[in-house]
Amino acid sequence: MPVNTNTSLKKSFDLDGFIFIPGFLNHEEIKAVKAKLDDLIYNGLSKIAPHHIFYEDKNDPNTLKQLQDLQDYDPFFAAMLTNSKFENMAETLLGEKAIGKTIEYFNKPSKIGRPTPPHQDNFYFMLNPPQALTMWLGLEDVDEENGCVRYIRGSHLLGIRAHGKTQTSGFSQAIADYGEKESKENEILFHTGPGDLLIHHSMTIHRADGNTSKNRTRKALGFIYFGESAKEDAERKKAYQQSLLIDIVK
Repeated sequence: MPVNTNTSLKKSFDLDGFIFIPGFLNHEEIKAVKAKLDDLIYNGLSKIAPHHIFYEDKNDPNTLKQLQDLQDYDPFFAAMLTNSKFENMAETLLGEKAIGKTIEYFNKPSKIGRPTPPHQDNFYFMLNPPQALTMWLGLEDVDEENGCVRYIRGSHLLGIRAHGKTQTSGFSQAIADYGEKESKENEILFHTGPGDLLIHHSMTIHRADGNTSKNRTRKALGFIYFGESAKEDAERKKAYQQSLLIDIVK
Protein backbone atom coordinates (compact mmCIF):
# COMPACT_ATOMS: atom_id res chain seq x y z
CA MET A 1 0.00 0.00 0.00
CA PRO A 2 1.20 3.58 -0.64
CA VAL A 3 2.91 5.37 2.24
CA ASN A 4 0.16 7.99 2.50
CA THR A 5 -2.47 5.23 2.75
CA ASN A 6 -0.54 3.51 5.55
CA THR A 7 -0.19 6.84 7.37
CA SER A 8 -3.95 7.35 7.18
CA LEU A 9 -4.62 3.82 8.41
CA LYS A 10 -2.30 4.27 11.39
CA LYS A 11 -3.96 7.58 12.27
CA SER A 12 -7.39 5.93 12.26
CA PHE A 13 -6.08 2.95 14.22
CA ASP A 14 -4.55 5.18 16.90
CA LEU A 15 -7.73 7.27 17.16
CA ASP A 16 -10.46 4.62 16.97
CA GLY A 17 -8.68 1.45 18.08
CA PHE A 18 -9.63 -0.43 14.90
CA ILE A 19 -9.54 -0.18 11.10
CA PHE A 20 -11.28 -1.91 8.18
CA ILE A 21 -9.40 -2.77 4.96
CA PRO A 22 -11.68 -4.19 2.25
CA GLY A 23 -10.13 -6.65 -0.20
CA PHE A 24 -6.85 -7.14 1.66
CA LEU A 25 -6.63 -10.56 -0.01
CA ASN A 26 -7.95 -11.13 -3.52
CA HIS A 27 -10.21 -13.92 -4.75
CA GLU A 28 -7.39 -16.30 -5.69
CA GLU A 29 -5.60 -15.77 -2.39
CA ILE A 30 -8.76 -16.50 -0.42
CA LYS A 31 -9.40 -19.58 -2.56
CA ALA A 32 -5.95 -20.91 -1.61
CA VAL A 33 -6.54 -20.20 2.09
CA LYS A 34 -9.87 -22.03 2.04
CA ALA A 35 -8.35 -25.04 0.28
CA LYS A 36 -5.61 -25.32 2.91
CA LEU A 37 -8.14 -24.99 5.73
CA ASP A 38 -10.38 -27.66 4.24
CA ASP A 39 -7.44 -30.03 3.92
CA LEU A 40 -6.43 -29.43 7.54
CA ILE A 41 -9.97 -29.79 8.88
CA TYR A 42 -10.93 -32.88 6.90
CA ASN A 43 -7.56 -34.66 6.76
CA GLY A 44 -5.32 -33.23 9.46
CA LEU A 45 -7.26 -32.74 12.70
CA SER A 46 -5.57 -35.77 14.24
CA LYS A 47 -2.22 -33.95 14.31
CA ILE A 48 -3.62 -30.92 16.16
CA ALA A 49 -3.30 -30.89 19.95
CA PRO A 50 -6.70 -31.41 21.64
CA HIS A 51 -6.38 -28.16 23.62
CA HIS A 52 -6.12 -26.27 20.30
CA ILE A 53 -9.53 -27.56 19.09
CA PHE A 54 -12.89 -26.18 20.22
CA TYR A 55 -16.46 -27.24 19.38
CA GLU A 56 -19.84 -25.69 20.10
CA ASP A 57 -20.85 -29.22 21.14
CA LYS A 58 -17.97 -31.45 22.24
CA ASN A 59 -19.97 -34.51 21.19
CA ASP A 60 -20.63 -33.31 17.64
CA PRO A 61 -17.61 -32.98 15.29
CA ASN A 62 -19.75 -31.00 12.84
CA THR A 63 -19.80 -28.08 15.29
CA LEU A 64 -16.09 -27.21 15.01
CA LYS A 65 -15.71 -23.54 16.00
CA GLN A 66 -12.02 -22.82 16.57
CA LEU A 67 -8.52 -24.10 15.79
CA GLN A 68 -5.52 -22.47 17.43
CA ASP A 69 -1.87 -22.12 16.36
CA LEU A 70 -2.36 -23.11 12.72
CA GLN A 71 1.21 -21.98 12.00
CA ASP A 72 2.48 -24.96 14.01
CA TYR A 73 0.63 -27.47 11.84
CA ASP A 74 1.10 -26.25 8.26
CA PRO A 75 3.90 -24.16 6.69
CA PHE A 76 1.30 -22.39 4.54
CA PHE A 77 -0.09 -20.66 7.63
CA ALA A 78 3.38 -20.06 9.07
CA ALA A 79 4.18 -18.12 5.89
CA MET A 80 1.02 -16.05 6.29
CA LEU A 81 2.01 -15.08 9.83
CA THR A 82 5.66 -14.06 9.35
CA ASN A 83 7.50 -12.10 6.64
CA SER A 84 4.13 -11.38 5.06
CA LYS A 85 1.83 -8.49 4.16
CA PHE A 86 0.00 -9.16 7.45
CA GLU A 87 3.21 -8.71 9.44
CA ASN A 88 4.07 -5.58 7.48
CA MET A 89 0.68 -4.06 8.26
CA ALA A 90 1.07 -4.96 11.95
CA GLU A 91 4.41 -3.13 12.06
CA THR A 92 2.90 -0.09 10.35
CA LEU A 93 0.09 0.13 12.89
CA LEU A 94 2.15 -0.66 15.99
CA GLY A 95 4.99 1.60 14.91
CA GLU A 96 7.61 -1.00 15.79
CA LYS A 97 8.79 -4.50 14.96
CA ALA A 98 5.90 -6.96 15.21
CA ILE A 99 6.16 -10.55 16.42
CA GLY A 100 3.61 -12.96 15.00
CA LYS A 101 2.18 -15.08 17.81
CA THR A 102 -0.56 -17.17 16.25
CA ILE A 103 -3.09 -17.76 13.49
CA GLU A 104 -6.48 -19.11 14.53
CA TYR A 105 -9.46 -20.43 12.59
CA PHE A 106 -12.92 -19.34 13.71
CA ASN A 107 -16.36 -20.54 12.68
CA LYS A 108 -19.87 -20.04 13.98
CA PRO A 109 -22.03 -22.98 12.83
CA SER A 110 -25.53 -22.11 11.62
CA LYS A 111 -28.30 -21.96 14.25
CA ILE A 112 -26.01 -22.85 17.17
CA GLY A 113 -23.00 -20.54 16.72
CA ARG A 114 -22.98 -18.59 19.96
CA PRO A 115 -22.12 -14.91 20.36
CA THR A 116 -18.54 -13.95 21.16
CA PRO A 117 -18.81 -12.07 24.46
CA PRO A 118 -17.53 -8.49 24.81
CA HIS A 119 -13.89 -8.52 25.87
CA GLN A 120 -10.46 -6.92 25.54
CA ASP A 121 -7.71 -9.12 24.15
CA ASN A 122 -5.11 -7.76 26.55
CA PHE A 123 -7.03 -9.28 29.44
CA TYR A 124 -5.83 -12.60 27.96
CA PHE A 125 -2.48 -11.35 26.64
CA MET A 126 -1.41 -9.66 29.91
CA LEU A 127 1.04 -7.26 28.23
CA ASN A 128 2.63 -4.07 29.52
CA PRO A 129 2.69 -1.90 27.52
CA PRO A 130 -0.32 -3.34 25.64
CA GLN A 131 1.41 -3.00 22.27
CA ALA A 132 -0.44 -5.71 20.37
CA LEU A 133 -3.16 -6.13 17.79
CA THR A 134 -5.50 -8.74 16.37
CA MET A 135 -6.45 -9.15 12.72
CA TRP A 136 -9.71 -10.75 11.59
CA LEU A 137 -9.73 -11.97 7.98
CA GLY A 138 -13.14 -12.75 6.50
CA LEU A 139 -13.45 -15.94 4.45
CA GLU A 140 -17.11 -15.47 3.49
CA ASP A 141 -19.90 -12.91 3.71
CA VAL A 142 -20.66 -11.90 7.30
CA ASP A 143 -23.48 -9.71 8.65
CA GLU A 144 -25.76 -9.50 11.70
CA GLU A 145 -27.46 -12.79 10.86
CA ASN A 146 -24.34 -14.97 10.98
CA GLY A 147 -22.09 -13.08 13.37
CA CYS A 148 -20.56 -9.73 12.44
CA VAL A 149 -17.85 -8.12 14.57
CA ARG A 150 -18.64 -5.03 16.68
CA TYR A 151 -16.21 -2.53 18.25
CA ILE A 152 -16.44 0.27 20.81
CA ARG A 153 -14.69 3.24 19.21
CA GLY A 154 -11.92 4.75 21.35
CA SER A 155 -12.22 2.11 24.07
CA HIS A 156 -8.53 1.22 23.72
CA LEU A 157 -7.71 4.54 25.40
CA LEU A 158 -9.80 3.94 28.53
CA GLY A 159 -7.89 1.17 30.32
CA ILE A 160 -8.73 -2.43 31.09
CA ARG A 161 -12.25 -3.32 32.20
CA ALA A 162 -13.17 -5.94 34.80
CA HIS A 163 -13.73 -9.36 33.21
CA GLY A 164 -15.53 -12.40 34.58
CA LYS A 165 -15.85 -16.06 33.65
CA THR A 166 -18.17 -17.10 30.79
CA GLN A 167 -19.60 -20.37 29.51
CA THR A 168 -18.32 -19.72 25.97
CA SER A 169 -15.73 -22.28 24.85
CA GLY A 170 -12.60 -20.53 23.56
CA PHE A 171 -13.55 -17.21 25.20
CA SER A 172 -13.42 -17.91 28.92
CA GLN A 173 -13.56 -14.28 30.12
CA ALA A 174 -15.84 -11.37 29.23
CA ILE A 175 -16.42 -7.81 30.43
CA ALA A 176 -18.51 -8.18 33.55
CA ASP A 177 -20.48 -4.92 33.40
CA TYR A 178 -21.08 -4.54 29.65
CA GLY A 179 -24.62 -3.23 29.21
CA GLU A 180 -27.23 -2.89 26.50
CA LYS A 181 -27.13 0.91 26.67
CA GLU A 182 -23.39 0.90 26.05
CA SER A 183 -23.70 -1.40 23.05
CA LYS A 184 -26.54 0.55 21.44
CA GLU A 185 -24.91 3.95 21.80
CA ASN A 186 -21.25 3.24 21.09
CA GLU A 187 -20.85 0.12 18.95
CA ILE A 188 -19.63 0.15 15.37
CA LEU A 189 -20.40 -3.01 13.36
CA PHE A 190 -18.93 -4.20 10.08
CA HIS A 191 -20.41 -6.24 7.24
CA THR A 192 -17.51 -8.08 5.64
CA GLY A 193 -16.80 -10.26 2.63
CA PRO A 194 -14.09 -12.76 1.65
CA GLY A 195 -10.67 -11.11 1.83
CA ASP A 196 -11.77 -8.15 3.95
CA LEU A 197 -9.58 -7.42 6.97
CA LEU A 198 -10.50 -5.96 10.37
CA ILE A 199 -7.69 -4.98 12.76
CA HIS A 200 -8.08 -3.90 16.37
CA HIS A 201 -5.83 -2.84 19.24
CA SER A 202 -5.39 -5.26 22.15
CA MET A 203 -7.29 -2.89 24.46
CA THR A 204 -10.26 -2.32 22.13
CA ILE A 205 -13.58 -3.66 23.43
CA HIS A 206 -15.20 -5.91 20.85
CA ARG A 207 -17.72 -8.70 20.48
CA ALA A 208 -19.51 -10.63 17.73
CA ASP A 209 -23.09 -11.74 17.15
CA GLY A 210 -24.15 -15.37 17.19
CA ASN A 211 -25.13 -17.22 14.03
CA THR A 212 -28.92 -17.34 13.85
CA SER A 213 -29.04 -18.25 10.15
CA LYS A 214 -30.56 -21.49 8.92
CA ASN A 215 -27.71 -22.67 6.72
CA ARG A 216 -24.84 -20.13 6.67
CA THR A 217 -21.46 -20.62 8.29
CA ARG A 218 -19.24 -17.79 9.51
CA LYS A 219 -15.60 -18.64 8.82
CA ALA A 220 -12.61 -16.38 9.43
CA LEU A 221 -8.93 -16.36 10.35
CA GLY A 222 -7.49 -14.45 13.29
CA PHE A 223 -3.88 -13.20 13.48
CA ILE A 224 -2.21 -11.94 16.67
CA TYR A 225 0.90 -9.74 16.71
CA PHE A 226 2.81 -8.37 19.70
CA GLY A 227 4.95 -5.27 19.43
CA GLU A 228 8.62 -5.71 20.29
CA SER A 229 8.20 -3.45 23.34
CA ALA A 230 5.33 -5.48 24.84
CA LYS A 231 6.31 -7.47 27.93
CA GLU A 232 4.24 -10.40 29.12
CA ASP A 233 3.44 -11.11 32.77
CA ALA A 234 4.72 -14.68 32.43
CA GLU A 235 3.69 -16.01 35.85
CA ARG A 236 0.18 -14.62 35.61
CA LYS A 237 -0.19 -15.96 32.07
CA LYS A 238 0.99 -19.43 33.09
CA ALA A 239 -1.50 -19.58 35.96
CA TYR A 240 -4.31 -18.49 33.65
CA GLN A 241 -3.45 -21.11 31.00
CA GLN A 242 -3.30 -23.84 33.63
CA SER A 243 -6.78 -22.88 34.80
CA LEU A 244 -8.02 -23.20 31.20
CA LEU A 245 -6.60 -26.70 30.88
CA ILE A 246 -8.37 -27.69 34.09
CA ASP A 247 -11.66 -26.40 32.66
CA ILE A 248 -11.14 -28.34 29.41
CA VAL A 249 -10.62 -31.60 31.31
CA LYS A 250 -13.76 -31.10 33.41
